[in-house]
Amino acid sequence: MINQYLGPIYLTLAASIWGGMYVVSKMVLTIIAPLELVWFRYIVALLTLVAFGIATGQSWKIDKKDIPLILLIGLVGYFLSIWAQFAGTQLSSAQMGAIITSATPAFMVIFAKILLKETITLRKGISVCLATIGVLCIIGVGDVGNSSKLGGIILGGAALTWAFMSVLIKKVPGGYSQLVVTTYAILAATLAMTPFVITNINLIQIQHVLLEPLVWSGILYLGIVSTAGAFFFWNKGLQLVDATRAGVYFFFQPLVGTLLGYFFLGEQVGIGFWIGTALIIGGVLLVVKDPS
Repeated sequence: MINQYLGPIYLTLAASIWGGMYVVSKMVLTIIAPLELVWFRYIVALLTLVAFGIATGQSWKIDKKDIPLILLIGLVGYFLSIWAQFAGTQLSSAQMGAIITSATPAFMVIFAKILLKETITLRKGISVCLATIGVLCIIGVGDVGNSSKLGGIILGGAALTWAFMSVLIKKVPGGYSQLVVTTYAILAATLAMTPFVITNINLIQIQHVLLEPLVWSGILYLGIVSTAGAFFFWNKGLQLVDATRAGVYFFFQPLVGTLLGYFFLGEQVGIGFWIGTALIIGGVLLVVKDPS
């Protein structure tokens, strides 16, 4: 009986942690650039995952035929999508970051059809339309500046790429440990972004910045909790819940993100956010209630 609830528990934990991540990253991004923050976050996550993998005696062997899939998961999901989340959040707000990327479940419907051959019903099609309109409502709020609108567009791209990655995970053979898959995918993303970080990093400035308690504590949280922990929980949950319905648990992210953004960052909640949020939630609820 408990196995029936493990998938939802894993997915809920991951999404709730990511809701808090937007608030932490918004504060840390006032001091450090998005790409550098993601890179430091992944270094911490890799050390955590490898240490835990060794301690638990994980098998690190991956068949050659599965390597391209895991590399694609790392590059699309952990590199492009996460960079877009951080960059978009820096240009907008923690609330916008949490809410727009919650369009991910509706996008997962499309990719599930393409990659997993799941049927797109009328209900699922309407859900995608509602979620898309919801994202546009949030991006197009009249009282936000051009910077916030650009941030919203980038966050929309983050939602799209994360949905693609989430469906790709369903194609990974079930015999592999999700801790090992997560580790290799993060390693691929880290190696891909390293040349960009080395080219642009200011070592003297970074040494000074890393002495700031807000920065190093934020990096530790982002690396250990919201990356090593939450990525593992999300991947594990996707193993146990079908791709179309797994996305509903993503909505713990905007709920937690909006709540924490209001309390800790003093962010205001306007009518555009509520309209967009209602449309996105309505779209995903349609998917969840689809009996097919």
